[in-house]
Amino acid sequence: MFAAGISHYDSPPPDVLDDLEGMRDADAYRFANRIHAWAEFSGGRPVDYGVEGGVVIGSTTVRLGRLGATFAAVPLPDLRAPAETGDGWVRFTQTAGGRTALPFPRTLARAPFVRWQAPLVWTTLSLTLHADGRSAVGLVGASPFPRHWVYDSADRLCLKAGVADFKAWAGQIATPWGAEDSPVVVTAAETALERELSTRLMHGGARPVVRELRQGEVLVRQGDPGDSLFLLLDGVVSVDVGGGVLAELGPGAVLGERALLEGGSRTATLTAVTPVRVAEAPADAIDRSFLVRLAEGHRRERSGL
Repeated sequence: MFAAGISHYDSPPPDVLDDLEGMRDADAYRFANRIHAWAEFSGGRPVDYGVEGGVVIGSTTVRLGRLGATFAAVPLPDLRAPAETGDGWVRFTQTAGGRTALPFPRTLARAPFVRWQAPLVWTTLSLTLHADGRSAVGLVGASPFPRHWVYDSADRLCLKAGVADFKAWAGQIATPWGAEDSPVVVTAAETALERELSTRLMHGGARPVVRELRQGEVLVRQGDPGDSLFLLLDGVVSVDVGGGVLAELGPGAVLGERALLEGGSRTATLTAVTPVRVAEAPADAIDRSFLVRLAEGHRRERSGL
């Protein structure tokens, strides 16, 4: 459906949210899981607390030639686990989502083996409030597709799902509404610089070559010659220098700039932690000044996220 132009991939969401409902009305995302919580502490122990929020469901627009139609998705009841409490903290967990608007034939691993029905989308979020005023959000479960993006209390992008698996999603059987969630690979969100670079790589003059790697496959090895730049499209790679893993990076990461700036040799070994899709572009696809900024530390493993 995506390749034929009947449906469409959403553009990546902004670094900072400003109008969630307006974005929904503009068909900028399919659904959101919004969670708000408060807590009162006495002597470091939570004495009163509460949580609210839930699903904000969107729609799907499909087109055949010049004709188009918009279908509303169907929300499912929000699921909330009992709050967990500890010394100086309280944690809330909430699952929200629904059934996507457009049904399509899906093959299943068990009877009836084929089903004409839209799959479910959801995220399971955790929100931890601390007595000192800190808060932390986590993505602890999610549907295998689409890509999920997580924002913090300041409405800034902070986390994202590292893998978006359409095939697993289309054949889904287990869901949280059947008491079984799906695990999710979580990575820090890309920096603003990496997002700008990814746009330049994918929409510049020379189209990058898209490669797929199996789990455990090496993209580049430390010390090998290198004259290209990589944009991680899907999956997670580990960054290994001298036999020690420095970081694991997810979609949106721009890699390989140091070889282009420091003599043409790869300075790290990049290995696929999950199945990976990566775009490879020539050295002249990006202005050298951008590569210098990236090499100076404007990436995720150095940003404290």
